Amino acid sequence: MEREIIELETKFSFQEDLLQGLNDALIQQQRQLDQLRLDLERLQSQIVELQDNNLSDTENTQPEKPPHY
Repeated sequence: MEREIIELETKFSFQEDLLQGLNDALIQQQRQLDQLRLDLERLQSQIVELQDNNLSDTENTQPEKPPHY
């Protein structure tokens, strides 16, 4: 009986370690996801800004006439 209790305690200990490792990995992945979301939002903002700048540049400049006109 004592051997069985020791075996169960050993299994429980390994499961606790495994659970803690999985929890740590999950926390790290969530941090990475949060950072990726911030990076994506920043990139989307930059794309919109570049598109706005490009539109304003094309509105302010008249198309050039070919040299023969």
